[in-house]
Amino acid sequence: MKHLIYAVIVLFSLNITAQNNNDLIAHYEAYYKQMKTQGDVQGIINALTHLNVLKPSKERKDTLAYVYYKNNKFNQALNTIGIEDNANDSDMALEVKAVALKTLGELELALPFYLKIYNKTENPQVAYEIAEINLNLNKLTEAKNYVNLGLSKVTDKQGKTYFETQQPYTVPLKAGFYYLDALIIYNQNKENNLGLAVNKLDEAIALAPAFNMANIAKNALMQQKKESTTTKE
Repeated sequence: MKHLIYAVIVLFSLNITAQNNNDLIAHYEAYYKQMKTQGDVQGIINALTHLNVLKPSKERKDTLAYVYYKNNKFNQALNTIGIEDNANDSDMALEVKAVALKTLGELELALPFYLKIYNKTENPQVAYEIAEINLNLNKLTEAKNYVNLGLSKVTDKQGKTYFETQQPYTVPLKAGFYYLDALIIYNQNKENNLGLAVNKLDEAIALAPAFNMANIAKNALMQQKKESTTTKE
């Protein structure tokens, strides 16, 4: 008899717990919806975090990581979904891992995720990111390959935004590829390719005269050329 009473108490307790859990889930789902309506980012994060504790979901976890990433909380985004290269990563997770790792300077770790995205989309803007990463890793052949791939698919309407000035600015993506190409050409042979690199920068500047990065690079190369000529004299 005692065992029967104990079993009834346990079942009753479990039923109450389940009801309480369902009530909490319903509450935070409503709270999440309201926070989205209000545009309250911290509220959205809080709601998703509670829901992930109460009712874990890969999709919800990806969404939480994406919210962190879109608000420049890159470490939090990666802590949420990890940095492992998983075969079942969603498109959202791939974007978060790629961009967050690149922004944090983890180029080697970011590269596989960008490659996965490019293989799915063949997007020239992703090709630019891959080319830039390879250039920074001194993988010049791979960088050149993705510059060529990007140039073969880029449209005149696509742009690239740069942030090195106080006010970000956008140039045609094609100009961005010419700029990267110039740096690749120069690094392939700094002694003999200086003129070729300057010519490629001129192509970029012709498309975007206010392209600050290209102008800075050209001025630096022209100064180097001038100093080299003076030394030879």
